[in-house]
Amino acid sequence: MADQAFVTLATNDSYAKGAMVLGQSLKNHKTSRKLVVMIGPHVSDPSRAVLRRIYDEVRLVDVLDSGDSAHLAMMKRPDLGITFTKLHCWKLTHYSKCVFMDADTLVVSNVDELFDREELSAAPDPGWPDCFNSGVFVFRPSKETHGKLLQFCTEHGSFDGGDQGVLNAYFGDWATTDISKHLPFIYNLSSVALYTYAPAFKQFGSKAKVVHFLGPTKPWSYTFDPRAQRVKGDVEAAASHPSFLLEWWILFASSVVPMMRQEYGDMAFHSGCEEEEILLAAPQPTLSSLERKNNWEQGQADYMGMDSFDNIQKKLDSFLK
Repeated sequence: MADQAFVTLATNDSYAKGAMVLGQSLKNHKTSRKLVVMIGPHVSDPSRAVLRRIYDEVRLVDVLDSGDSAHLAMMKRPDLGITFTKLHCWKLTHYSKCVFMDADTLVVSNVDELFDREELSAAPDPGWPDCFNSGVFVFRPSKETHGKLLQFCTEHGSFDGGDQGVLNAYFGDWATTDISKHLPFIYNLSSVALYTYAPAFKQFGSKAKVVHFLGPTKPWSYTFDPRAQRVKGDVEAAASHPSFLLEWWILFASSVVPMMRQEYGDMAFHSGCEEEEILLAAPQPTLSSLERKNNWEQGQADYMGMDSFDNIQKKLDSFLK
């Protein structure tokens, strides 16, 4: 199945950790498909090296330097920068069919059967079941579809400000036409309190195949004690089913951290594992106000990092007070 692939996206080193765990989980569960990770320019060289050890293809995507239709669309809708980046998956035309998975997902069972589905197959969103959640979806790469999606973004924007709004509007017949394109919830099980109906989870939760760590607090936001096999932090508040969070950390500590240690060498980095005393948090490069201004004007804001909506909101709240 060399012409089929699982695809994910990492825009910075934090999400690269998620992509590392996702890729390793797919390998551990013996997928027969290729693994592709699209990365943004903010992903560091050591992180890229780790990703190359896990993924068959590490592809740098930056709509801002492409000089193509994506660049033109970006100039008209800079608010959708991260969305345009994700839509690059449709340009992977050397594959006939792909499954996109967000970097904050974890595979807990082989899911190669997803390739039996057609575009656009996805699971319902727990917040609005007539919409699909874009954290996991089956698609067919196509330059034509990519171009139409960019045009749609430019003309209509996104009703939720991100890729999920764009994709649900573009594939607007998902809820009402072919039921075979509705993936069971076990392929995109929310780990957070959005899905707290206890009897249903007791009945179906053990069948979960893909766990999605929705919400602002991601697995890599916690710390982990490898000796005690315990995740530290407000686990209950952020994850309804902390066993999945523990599974993520065990995989990260056992398989990913050793690779990070080799690739980072003498460079400091943050593993999140308490006993790794030599792995200190690496200081992040600080951009000057002028550099940040220039990045914003070029549409190169770090949407998943320092320029995230949450950080901007905090600054606005502080200023207004």
